[in-house]
Amino acid sequence: MSPKEKRRNELYTLLGELPARDRQIAVKEITVKKNESHILEKLVLDLNGFEPVPAYFVRPCSEKQRRPTILYNHAHGGNYVLGKDELIQGRPSLQEPPYARLLTSMGYNALCIDTWAFGERRGRTESEIFKEMLWHGQVMWGMMVYDSLRAIDYLVSRDDVDAERIGTLGLSMGSTMAWWVAALDTRIKVCVDICCLTDFVSLIKMRGLDGHGIYYYVPNLLKHFTTAQINELIAPRPHLSLAGIYDSLTPPEGLDDIDAYLKNAYERENAAEAWQLIRYATGHFETADGRREIIRFLNQWLG
Repeated sequence: MSPKEKRRNELYTLLGELPARDRQIAVKEITVKKNESHILEKLVLDLNGFEPVPAYFVRPCSEKQRRPTILYNHAHGGNYVLGKDELIQGRPSLQEPPYARLLTSMGYNALCIDTWAFGERRGRTESEIFKEMLWHGQVMWGMMVYDSLRAIDYLVSRDDVDAERIGTLGLSMGSTMAWWVAALDTRIKVCVDICCLTDFVSLIKMRGLDGHGIYYYVPNLLKHFTTAQINELIAPRPHLSLAGIYDSLTPPEGLDDIDAYLKNAYERENAAEAWQLIRYATGHFETADGRREIIRFLNQWLG
């Protein structure tokens, strides 16, 4: 086992007591609808053995074939109703069109699942779920990441997904999920995170811990990993990060530290061009230029 694989295993073990990774995934197809821009499949996936996971899978209207595919991670924003609907509806902090329309217009598929407490999985509060899981030796973020990793297992089982061209992206909570999943699973070939490459130590210094929901916190994490060290596990795979310099969730000093660290990490692997951090004089939202850069990056590395 390589040193990097050992570190991945170390990171995974911090995520609490998780279900087996080899349990069978059951899929229930609810509806398949075709509109002007794409085909929308509404699914329910059995990923974790605890509760069903509603999901959307979108694909272009043209003939079915193996295509590059994005695991799309929805944001938090205190909106527990929206969940996976963000993929098809968007949200105010994202540019138009919604990513379902954009990605399918580029010839990509996309999958988005409702994560714990969101969308069709709402009903218990985030705090209630966190506390119950803690009693059982589980970590809420660990269970959320687990579902995303199993979602990749589902994607590679489909005959219309090119398993060698899977990427992940998201805003805010979805950004954090993107870089965690990419760090843990090398089947993710491209990572795009929007507005949440947060340096943990800088967040503490800025007294910004309450800016993140309780779901976010993993026991003992800082004894083992910094944010930069987690993201180092993505190298040399392409990784684009977009940040706002006025975004309190990503302190500028921390971004400086992460950028310097990852530039060195990518240079050591002769992949300097595969890491890019772009900062805008904005807050916590996707800019028009940021959307343009995401399209460019995906076309360059995944298209």
